[in-house]
Order: sequence, then structure tokens, then C-alpha cells
Amino acid sequence: MAIHVKRAFKYRFHPTDAQAAELSRTFGCVRKVYNLALAARTEAWTRQERVNYNQTSAMLTVWKKTEELAYLNEVSSVPLQQALRHLQVAFTNFFGRRAKYPRFKSRKKSRKSAEYTTSAFRFRDGRLTLAKMREPLDIVWSRPLPAGVSPSTVTVSQDAAGRWFVSMLCDDPSVQPLPATDTAVGIDVGLDHLLTLSTGEKITNPRHERRDRVALAKAQRRLAKKARGDGANRAKARRKVAKVHARIADRRRDTPHKLTTRLVRENQTLVIEDLSVRNMVKNRSLARAVSDAAWTDFRSLLEYKAAWYGREVIAVDRWFPSSKLCSACGTLQERMPLNVRTWTCDCRTTHDRDVNAAKNLLAAGLAVTAWGAGVRPQRSTPGGQSATKQETPRREP
Repeated sequence: MAIHVKRAFKYRFHPTDAQAAELSRTFGCVRKVYNLALAARTEAWTRQERVNYNQTSAMLTVWKKTEELAYLNEVSSVPLQQALRHLQVAFTNFFGRRAKYPRFKSRKKSRKSAEYTTSAFRFRDGRLTLAKMREPLDIVWSRPLPAGVSPSTVTVSQDAAGRWFVSMLCDDPSVQPLPATDTAVGIDVGLDHLLTLSTGEKITNPRHERRDRVALAKAQRRLAKKARGDGANRAKARRKVAKVHARIADRRRDTPHKLTTRLVRENQTLVIEDLSVRNMVKNRSLARAVSDAAWTDFRSLLEYKAAWYGREVIAVDRWFPSSKLCSACGTLQERMPLNVRTWTCDCRTTHDRDVNAAKNLLAAGLAVTAWGAGVRPQRSTPGGQSATKQETPRREP
């Protein structure tokens, strides 16, 4: 069965000085328009009035005609309109109780980005030229776009480390369901080992943050000694800290991508545990290690890749006693402290704690497939509420 997948392809690029200046102006204008529209909608809300995207778009036309905001005419109008659309989506999610109230964008802390639609860029023969620019971007093509497709949306961004990226949203016809297999695997996540599979395989936790902890601490100490303000030395020190964080984030993102791709290709059914990572990071002793393991990212990647390639992901209830249950005879142990890594059941079977948990997760997941057993709860919404709970959405003024 053919599926329609829109996929973003992200690349680094190296702008010329003129392109960097133009994009920086665009980022500033996008931030200004977003904040002005948010302020207008917030003020209208206090008066019990309703302001939507069409009204903010009309406001933008008026703002451009004022002497104070005439500089908005110097950049492409498309990223400004897209900023208003993003604000509309933010309010829609807020009133639908899927997100918090939209916040103003900060010059120093907010992500620098601008989105261009097809009317604001030209893509020909592998060369991308944005509106208001004469030369195409110098893109580092780390992988090719799917043959015969063109991007429908282009997003340009700059991270805190000063690196420039372009993300192209395209239809990817190469994403097709894989041939069905009869293989299934249980996956237990951990800290000593990032993943333990029901097959007995253990995947070591690379601990990316720990590898760069000394370099990060050194860069942060140097930043702390710089005088606060907009000085060049402080900006340089802040950029060095950002580069260390970027290196950690890149590695942390690469590992789960490779693991999930491999697991989805090899298995038809993948069973995981429905962990509450949000609550686990509240434990100060475990927060750093849990965040570094990136369990939430792993699950997200696993689920969307499984949907792409015709696989099934089953999440077993977090209260299922996978560690205390004997996978051989089904005997439930009363206690199983975390320091116990191997144990012997009354049936004389010796278990590795993590492998046994993965086997039990697999058995519980297969029970869901066969009998519809109640071991897979509904996922939570971004606001933290159960997805099964009926809620009354916020009423727009």
C-alpha cells in the first residue's frame, strides 16, 4: 500500500556576507512581526475581542506603511506572513489545550529562523535561491534529495553556535512499507545499557554528555567571568559554550536515529515500556543521565519510522512488573531493588534483570496483539493530561 510522506531534509550551508546580513535582517523582522501580532491578540483578548490570522495580516500591511516599521519592507514578505500563520497555530494549540499560551520571542534566546514558501524561492538544478538574494545558497549536500522532487517549503535557521541550516520539506516517494516479517522484539531502556533487547543483545549507552562534561564546564566558567551585556568577548564565550552543546546534541540525535532505523528494518513488532520521562527527570540524582539517554526521542523516532514502513509499536503500561516477573514460569517476586542485576527464580532459572524485563515486555506486547489485553494505555497529551479524558477546550474570545 503506497503512502504519502512529507519529509524534511536538513543541510548546512555557508552564506556570503551579504546573504548572512539579509537573513539576519529577516530573522529580526520575523521576530518583530510575531511579537507585534502576539501583543495585539493578547490586548484584544483582555477586551474580550477576537483577532485571527486575517486580521493580523491586515495589521501587517498597516505596520509596513508607518515610518517606525518601514524597514519591514526591506525583507521578503513571505517569512513575515508565515510568522503570523505560526502564531495562529500556536493559539489554536493553546485553545485546544495542547500547549501553553504563546510567548514573546527573545532576541538572544529564541530560535532564529525564517520560512519561505514556493513563491519566495527558486530551486533549479540543485541550486536554491531565496527571495531578495541574487546568488544561490552554498549548501553542503550531505545526501541527495529524492529524485524528481522539489521542496514545497524551505526553512532557514541559525543555531546558537553560529551554524547555518536550511531545511527542505519534500514529498518522499522512496518511503514505502517494508516486506512483512514474523519477527518481534521487546526493548527495555536503561542507563548502564541504552537498550536491552529480548534477544539478549545489549547496546552500550554512549553517554555523550559525560564525554564533553569537562570541556563544557571549562567553557561555562569562562563565560561566567565575562562582564554581562552585549560585549564581543561575552558573545564569543557564549558561542563556545553553544558549540559544545551542539556537539553533544548532534551525537545524541545520531545514535537513536541509527538504532531505530535498524530495529524497524529487522522487526515487524516492537514492544517498549510506556515510561514517564517527565517525572523521572524530576529526580535530581537521575535527571542528567536520563536526559542524556534521550528516551523520549528514541520512542518518537521509533513510532514515526514504524508508521512509515508498516511496522507496529506497542507500549506496555509503565506499572507492568517486567523486572520482577520470571519470564520462564511467571512467578512474581515481591521485591527487586535496583542494585540487583541478576537473580534466580524458584524455578531455578537465573535471569539477567534487563534481558528478563525485555522478554516480559515482548510477551505482554504480543498479548495485546492476540487478545487486546489492557497493557497499553493511551498516550498523554503535550499538556500532561490523559488523552482518554474528555476536556472542554478553552473558548476563544
